[in-house]
Amino acid sequence: MPQQLSFDLPVRTALGRDDFMVSPGNAVAVSLIENWANWPGGKLVLTGPPGAGKTHLTHVWAGLSGARIVAAGDLAGADIPDLAGGAVAVEDVPQIAQDTDAMTALFHLHNLVLANGHALLMTGRGAPVHWGLALPDLQSRVGGTPAAILELPDDALLAAVLAKLFADRQLKPRIDVIPYLALHMERSFEAARRIVAALDTESLSAQKPLTRVMAAKVLGREEG
Repeated sequence: MPQQLSFDLPVRTALGRDDFMVSPGNAVAVSLIENWANWPGGKLVLTGPPGAGKTHLTHVWAGLSGARIVAAGDLAGADIPDLAGGAVAVEDVPQIAQDTDAMTALFHLHNLVLANGHALLMTGRGAPVHWGLALPDLQSRVGGTPAAILELPDDALLAAVLAKLFADRQLKPRIDVIPYLALHMERSFEAARRIVAALDTESLSAQKPLTRVMAAKVLGREEG
């Protein structure tokens, strides 16, 4: 049988609240995001390892609060007074630890947003006291901000995420595929999205159903 051509059709990344699945490892963070109007001092740090859902939950908060989202690395060229006119989420703050211009911009944004009575969310990996921001005044403000910690997904959550990703693509894997993937794959939401996309392409190209053998093949390429 000739191989069927496959196309990388765009698949919308669902970043709404209903698409964010709650587990013991993220329940406290989700609760804090949903109750953002009660943050002490009007600010919060959202922290966790890569793939734990920081970006997704940041978009959930933006939907709830009307906040704008900006990458920390883009702050040096940003209009800080304009940004400070409403709630703001600043992503990947540790990445500017040695960028004096970006740190200075964040310092002014932090002070101006709060002075204007708006909320500020900052994200990054690890505890904020260890972000190593070279601007001492900024590090002290960030380090003193309450933090919500996201943990990597457990088995049950990872299986639920995989099931939803397959359903979003209208894929029906064999019954043993999801348990196999949850046991052997990298434990992150990003890896789940990447693997499901690869299985979608593989299944379409081979014109075969999604099986455990196919899953093992895709995981082998991931590890290679």
